[in-house]
Amino acid sequence: MNNQTTLTELTFRGILLGTLITLVFTASNVYLGLKVGMTFASSIPAAVISMAVLRMFKDSSILENNIVQTQASAAGCISSVIFVMPALIMLGYWNGFPFGQTFLICAAGGVLGVIFTIPLRYAMVVKSSLPYPEGVAAAVILKTAEQDKHQGGHESREGVKLLVSGSLISSVFALCTNGFRVLTDGITLTTKLSSAVFTLSTGYSFALLGAGLLIGTGGGISMLLGVVLCWGMGVPLLTSILPNPDNLSAYDFAMQLWVDKIRLAGAGCIAIGAVWTLVVMLKPILKGLEESAQLAKAAKEDLVDAHNTDLSMSQMLWIMVFSLLIIGAVFSSFVSNLQMPLLWSSLFVLTGTLLAALIGFVLAAACGYMAGLIGSSSSPISGITIISVVIIALVYMLLSSCGGIFELEGGRQFVTAFTLFTATLVNAVASISNDNLQDLKTGLLVHASPKKQQIALIIGTIIGAMVIAPVLEILYNGYGFPGAMPREGMDETLALNAPQATLMASIVKGIFESNLDWTYIFAGLLLGGVLIAANWLLRRYTQNRMYLAPLAVGLGIYLPSSVNVIVIVGALASYFLRRYLIKRCAQDELADAQDQQSKRSNLIAAGLIVGESLMGVILAVILTLSISLGGSEAPLALSLNLPALLTGTVTFIIFICGCIYVVKKIKGKY
Repeated sequence: MNNQTTLTELTFRGILLGTLITLVFTASNVYLGLKVGMTFASSIPAAVISMAVLRMFKDSSILENNIVQTQASAAGCISSVIFVMPALIMLGYWNGFPFGQTFLICAAGGVLGVIFTIPLRYAMVVKSSLPYPEGVAAAVILKTAEQDKHQGGHESREGVKLLVSGSLISSVFALCTNGFRVLTDGITLTTKLSSAVFTLSTGYSFALLGAGLLIGTGGGISMLLGVVLCWGMGVPLLTSILPNPDNLSAYDFAMQLWVDKIRLAGAGCIAIGAVWTLVVMLKPILKGLEESAQLAKAAKEDLVDAHNTDLSMSQMLWIMVFSLLIIGAVFSSFVSNLQMPLLWSSLFVLTGTLLAALIGFVLAAACGYMAGLIGSSSSPISGITIISVVIIALVYMLLSSCGGIFELEGGRQFVTAFTLFTATLVNAVASISNDNLQDLKTGLLVHASPKKQQIALIIGTIIGAMVIAPVLEILYNGYGFPGAMPREGMDETLALNAPQATLMASIVKGIFESNLDWTYIFAGLLLGGVLIAANWLLRRYTQNRMYLAPLAVGLGIYLPSSVNVIVIVGALASYFLRRYLIKRCAQDELADAQDQQSKRSNLIAAGLIVGESLMGVILAVILTLSISLGGSEAPLALSLNLPALLTGTVTFIIFICGCIYVVKKIKGKY
C-alpha cells in the first residue's frame, strides 16, 4: 500500500470506539460463556460496527478500522477466564469476585499472552503458510468495506442493520421472559414407559439460536448425539434399574440421576475430547516451533526493519517484568488468606509466578500455532486449561506435602483454591495468545503496523479485564451458579450453568480430596475414546466431509437439554440454509453467495447473542438493586394471571416467528 504513511491508524477516536465495543462484547461473552460454555469471536462484528461509525469521518481508513477490531477482539478472549474463575465460588472459597485480584490477574495474564507471542510473528505469520481462517476473513471484510466506502457504504450499513435487528429481537424477548415474565422461558416434556423415565426440556433463547448458527453443522450433530445418549438412553436406563427411595416425581428422579451420575460421564467425555484434540495438535505444534526457531535464526540480518515494527525487545522485557511483579503481588495477597510460615508462603508465591510464566509461555506458542492452523474458535482452550490445572495441582500437592500445609486449618481448601486461581491466570495467557497472531495476520494482509496492533490489543485486554469482575458479580448475585446460590430461596433453574468452571472445580477437588466418583467419569472417558475412534473412521471413509466432535458430544451430555436443544436447532438451520443455497444458485455464483450468506449469518448471530446477553446483565443489575433495597426477587414481573397453556402457546408462536425472521434475514435475496 503506497499511501500507507498518510492513512490514520492508532487514533484516540479509534481507541475510544474500540473501548466501548470491548466493554459491550466482554459483558456479552461472560454471560454467554456462563450460560452455554462458549464465547463468540468479536473481531468481525467489531469491524462492521467500526466501519459504520468511522465512515462518518473523511480521514478514517482501513488501518483505523483494523485497530478497532484488534482491540475489541480481546473481548472474546479475556472473557475465557470465566471457564475457571467461578469455580472459586462453587468451592465456597470466595463469596464474590474481588475487583482488585480479578482485574489484575486477568490484565497481567492477558498482557503476558500478547508479549509471549510477539517473537513468533515473523515465523508464524509473515513466513508461515498457516491459513489463519478468522484473520483472513477479517481482512477480507475490511478490504471489502474499504471499497464499499467509496461506493456509498451500502454493505457496512446492511451489516449494522443485521447486528441491530438481531439484538432487538433477542433483548426484547429476554425482557418479556426473564423481566416482565409474561412469556415462558421454555417447555419440559416428561413421560414414563414402564419404569423408565423419558424427559426433555427446551429453553426459548435467541442467544442459544445464535450460538448454534455459529458452531455449524458438525458441532450441532455431535451435540445432538450427546442429547440422545443422555436423555434417550442413559437417563431412561438408570431410572429403570435404580431405586427411587425418596419417592421423587418422575422428572425430579430423572434430573437427580443426571446431576449425580450421567453428568459426570459427560465431564469425562469433555476431558478426553479436549485432551485428544491437544494430542493431535502436538506434532504440528512442535514442527511449527522448530520452524519458527530456524526462520528467526536465518533471518536475523534482513529483519531489522521488520523488528522495528514490533514492540522492541526492551519494551517487551519491561512489560513482562512489570506483569510478573503484578502477578507476584496478587499471589501474595491471595496467599495471605492462610496463616502459614513466611518461607512456605513465599515459596507458593514464587512457584505460582514461575508456573504462570513457564506454562504460559509454552501454551502461548501452542495456542498461537493452533489458532493459525484451525482458527481461534476451534482451538481447544478448555483442554489446555484442564492439562494446566492437573500440572499445577500436582506441583502444589508436592509443595503442600513437604510443608505440611494440608495439616493447617483450611489448608486443603486454600491449596485447592490457589490451584484454580493460578489456572485462571494461565487461561488468560493462553486465550489472548490464541487471538494475537490471528490479529497480526489480518494486519499483515491490510498492511498495518504490528507494533500499533500490539499496543491496541494490550489496551483491549486491560479494558476487558476491568469488566470481568463487575459483570461476574452482577450475574452471580442475579442468577447464581449450580450448587452456589448467593441467597436462600432463589430459583435454581435460572442458575447459569458455567459448565467448564464446574468441571474444573470437580477435577481439582477430586485430586486434593480423593472424593470424586470416578465410575461415571471413567465411563465418560471410555465413551470419549470410542467417539475418537468413530470420528477417525468417519473422516477417513468420507474424506473429511463428515466428522464427530467428541468434545461437543460431551457437552450434549453435560449441559441441560434446555440449553442444548436450541443450539442444535441453530446448527441444523445453518445446514439447511447452505443446502437451500446450493439448490438455488448457479455454480459460477455459488461461492460468492455462500460467502455473503456466511457473513449475514455471523452478523445476525452475533446480534442475537449480544442483545440477550446485555439484557441478561441489565436484568441482573435491576434484580440485585431490588434485593439490596429490600424489594422483590422479580421487580419487573407483571401479574397477568393468564392460563399456563395459553402463555406457553403464545410464547412458542412468538419464538417460531422470530426464528423464521432470522432465517429470512440470513437468506437475503436468495
